[in-house]
Amino acid sequence: MNEMNRLIIATGNTHKTEEIRKLLGSIFESIEDLQSYPEIGEIGEIGSTFGENAELKAIEVGKLLGNSAIILSDDSGLEVDALNGAPGVRSARFSGKNANDASNRKKLLDELEEIGVHGEFRVARFRCVMVLARGDQTLAVFNGVVEGKIADKEKGESGFGYDSIFIPQGYDKTFAELPSHTKNTISHRANALAAFKTWLLDPDSVK
Repeated sequence: MNEMNRLIIATGNTHKTEEIRKLLGSIFESIEDLQSYPEIGEIGEIGSTFGENAELKAIEVGKLLGNSAIILSDDSGLEVDALNGAPGVRSARFSGKNANDASNRKKLLDELEEIGVHGEFRVARFRCVMVLARGDQTLAVFNGVVEGKIADKEKGESGFGYDSIFIPQGYDKTFAELPSHTKNTISHRANALAAFKTWLLDPDSVK
């Protein structure tokens, strides 16, 4: 199999992998993630930006797997204006050492309540940076953003992470309430992957 037909997602998050698989469709003959490579272990996100973390993960996995596949790494998170951009790069571990999705959402809602920010003042955005690498070389960087606001309480059963408290601009429902095909059209990850698809057709289109 040509290495350009084999894609490794540099994550152990199966929710993220499935979302990317749906968005990419049948472009690649094979799409795997780090669940298939337990020997790699967890790669620390020690960068100060989404871009730094995404590149760190992509290059590290690329070095370990060589040129047998191309590596796509995603670092993404939620930025809330009233919290000075937090949780940002700490989105996955916002509530501390033993953080999980539920505890992160609760901490975010509690902090906004404590400072008395409600309704339209809960401006926020999901930001995604993807880095494509092969071996120890970065091939391209793709960015995606979706603007919106934070709901007053959790709503919806779908999605993961902060989906149940994020209402995208132009909608009155959270990502967790919207049909998956709607989210997969407008999300930060969808926007970054759209740029990735463009790059696959024309590598000079995105640097």
